[in-house]
Amino acid sequence: MYLSIIGQAAGLFAVTNIDDILILALFFAQGAGRRNTTRNIFAGQYLGFAGILAVAVAAAVGATFLPERAVPYLGLLPLVLGIKAAVQAWRHRNDNDDDRTEATNGAPGVLAVAAVTFANGGDNIGVYVPVFASAGGGGMTVYVIVFLLLVAVWVAGGLFFAIRPIIARALSRWGHVLLPIVLIGIGLLILIEGGAFGL
Repeated sequence: MYLSIIGQAAGLFAVTNIDDILILALFFAQGAGRRNTTRNIFAGQYLGFAGILAVAVAAAVGATFLPERAVPYLGLLPLVLGIKAAVQAWRHRNDNDDDRTEATNGAPGVLAVAAVTFANGGDNIGVYVPVFASAGGGGMTVYVIVFLLLVAVWVAGGLFFAIRPIIARALSRWGHVLLPIVLIGIGLLILIEGGAFGL
């Protein structure tokens, strides 16, 4: 029985988090060559995903910490971070690659990664809640354990893509432009699809 739940959990995680690989690769590119990059991304991804799981588990057992109508407004987190990154990229648009690297704030912060992870996974909560509720206590525990194990796999996947020579060169050249675009796009998508501000 648990083997089948493990397979279902792995599939559900992969389907609902496929876009995180790109975001993680961009974070790794942003912090390339900086101390604590891997640690910060790893910790931030776990912190953000733990928040998603906490809300989903609580809702599955009947407690609601996050009203459903508030979920679309999570899009404001990546939107603000994306705008901040865009402003920084614009200020340093004429710098050469070395100067631009020096001008960045270094490794992505744990809280920034966690905020993007949580906001990007806000819509996952709606998928996870009914699955967790129908799985029962034991099944829900298996889902949570599998999800937490796969977070590490996802971080490793983001790092893998970020260090492939062709991808690394592209990210190093265009990452400062792609990161704000991706974050702003995710923020707007969450806001629009959720109907925030009557959009």
